[in-house]
Amino acid sequence: MVSMKDISAACGVSVATVSKALNDHSDIGEETKLHIKKTAKQMGYFPNSSARTLKTNRSYNIGVLFVEEAPQSGLTHDYYAAILDSFKVTVEAQGYDLTFINCNKGRKNTMSYLEHSRYRALDGVLIACVDFNDPEVLDLVQSDIPVVTIDHIFNNRLAVMSDNVKGLRDLLTYVYECGHRKIAYLHGQGTAVTEARLKGFYKTAEELELEIDERFVWETFYRDVPNAARNTAKLLDMKNRPTCILYPDDYAAMGGMNEIKARGLNIPEDISIAGYDGINIASKIEPQLTTIHQDTRMIGRVAAENLINLIEKPKSTLIEHVVIEGRLVEGRTVGKITQE
Repeated sequence: MVSMKDISAACGVSVATVSKALNDHSDIGEETKLHIKKTAKQMGYFPNSSARTLKTNRSYNIGVLFVEEAPQSGLTHDYYAAILDSFKVTVEAQGYDLTFINCNKGRKNTMSYLEHSRYRALDGVLIACVDFNDPEVLDLVQSDIPVVTIDHIFNNRLAVMSDNVKGLRDLLTYVYECGHRKIAYLHGQGTAVTEARLKGFYKTAEELELEIDERFVWETFYRDVPNAARNTAKLLDMKNRPTCILYPDDYAAMGGMNEIKARGLNIPEDISIAGYDGINIASKIEPQLTTIHQDTRMIGRVAAENLINLIEKPKSTLIEHVVIEGRLVEGRTVGKITQE
């Protein structure tokens, strides 16, 4: 195994200079630093992780806590998978590794999430797509381990949020400006995300002086295509049915689209629809889905940067709630209606 002593001999400098160069100290020349790093790479030098841990009192290991079961679906959920990919790229660029905290409900591991985090000596934890009321999650959040949450706010903890209130405001305003007044909203289950979107929906309706028919608003499941199709059928069977249906996510919107097409109806000529999330497949279906694209790349990157700052600079890092705006994707599933 190549050591710093070997590198110092090859470069003709002291071991201390090699150490400073490999740790990016500013008190040695840039040319010398680059030469030492290049030589170390050519010789196949890798720093000893145990030694680095002893020196810095950090493991350079960040945990990820998420659920794997439906309906949230963990890594199979496009939204969370994209956030995690961006998070992973950012933390690895800063020299950190990721460890997934086992949260399968049927796990044999008897350790709690907090115990698992301490066992792995995690420097921090990303928490996403979980039951935030789970006592084990609360224990982890209330511990001294730095955490960042996605789309859920705890007091005195970092949180990165998609702007769900503005997302529904933009979507409903767009549909309204296309002339729709009989608008249905099949929203998701009772989570912080759903609550924010419902507030955006009703607040915007109030601002637009749009009367909402409560027969058109009810709960469905996120990412459940068959259930969305059944709920769409109920709306289509109404005597005075809506002219536009908003869905909780793009998968649910595709379920609605299936039911509409199965009845021989055309989108948007006979009825308009819109989704939420802006997943890749939404731009590939025909007609292209009108939706709100959530900036998952930005959410993941900001979550990683803030968590690393909290780990490395705990005294100066602000505990804040960062809100990331999405953008309206004007597909071809919302038609225009002329008001008489």
